[in-house]
Amino acid sequence: MKVVILGGGVVGTASAWYLTQAGHEVVVIDRQAGPALETSFANAGQISPGYASPWAAPGIPMKAIRWLFMKHAPLILHAKADPAMLRWMLAMLRNCTADAYRINKERMVRIAEYSRDRLIELRRDTGISYDEGTKGTLQLFREQKQLDGIAKDIAVLQADGVPFELLDRAGCIAAEPGLAHSEAPFVGGLRLPHDETGDCFKFTNALAAMAQAQGATFLQGCTISHIAEEGGRITHVETSAGQVKGDAYVVAMGSFSPMLLAPLGIRLPVYPVKGYSITVPLREESRAPVSTVLDESFKVAITRLGDRVRVGGMAELNGFDLSLPPARQATLEHSVRSLFPGAANYGQPNFWCGLRPMTPDSTPVIGPTRYPNLYLNTGHGTLGWTMSCGSGHVLADIISGRRPAIETDDLSISRY
Repeated sequence: MKVVILGGGVVGTASAWYLTQAGHEVVVIDRQAGPALETSFANAGQISPGYASPWAAPGIPMKAIRWLFMKHAPLILHAKADPAMLRWMLAMLRNCTADAYRINKERMVRIAEYSRDRLIELRRDTGISYDEGTKGTLQLFREQKQLDGIAKDIAVLQADGVPFELLDRAGCIAAEPGLAHSEAPFVGGLRLPHDETGDCFKFTNALAAMAQAQGATFLQGCTISHIAEEGGRITHVETSAGQVKGDAYVVAMGSFSPMLLAPLGIRLPVYPVKGYSITVPLREESRAPVSTVLDESFKVAITRLGDRVRVGGMAELNGFDLSLPPARQATLEHSVRSLFPGAANYGQPNFWCGLRPMTPDSTPVIGPTRYPNLYLNTGHGTLGWTMSCGSGHVLADIISGRRPAIETDDLSISRY
């Protein structure tokens, strides 16, 4: 079967790899000059199945109001006449209940844990290298009330059999010795020893090269104008290089997926949530993180990637804006400097932003649509890197007519 994949980020490329491994002819179309040059380019770097939690949760609306008035706010909301933003926000608010949180958290952990296992398998079988690290992740709490409020997350971890460690300040320093140099107040942390780290851009490019070696075709610098349908089936994709035809089609275009699907009568509730990162060269290893530290107060992840430190986070609702305000860089620098002073050359930052494709329930949309030969693999939000291998594998199973190893019916667009 010939499968045409729209989108060459980490999710689209992982889909290409597993579909190629399943014996299909694969064509990937992407407007950029190479793989992973948009949202997958400089994300925070952590692969954190255990921290896969919905943004929509009880208490979040009140927290969001407080965040809006913080100097280094983790949430930035731009008031604008944007019906898509309003619909998305209202849908997210409807998910801010205990029952919805439990359901969505279980879905997210399910695909994230499966994905982590597939990544380990891929690394073992192919030797793929991407500045990977396997030293766990640490969620750091600066305030006691944050530490006291994680009971619901621990309950889900226990139910899913995810190993974790609840640490006091000394335990956090033992796990991340660089924190010993911090003068910032922090009271403890939640460590997940099985979580991983890695450079998503390096991984995606390495995986794309492997897929090409197995016969996959990547059409780079190729823009997509629309998906054509006739008689209830997709017939081809119109691109700047002409028509591209296949037997099946996969939309993996992140935040840009809804506008491509709308003319087909498919309303996909995905909205771009802008995130930022800085990447700085390592200066003193003894002061640097050994893995990922999640600064809970500012919603910032600080990750060691070889001889670099990546600092990423924040959530900004501002449509498809790609500007780089200095205030956002200041927030990232404030978090990392306060926790890891002197660890890196902070005066040499590579400042970046990307548009995360978020669903209102934080769960990705993976699986079939009303068109029998059109599939979705998008809406992964902040967890595209974490969920990429698992998402690609289950999608390949679905298209190949195999039963996936995990439940996927509640991951498809039909849940909306």
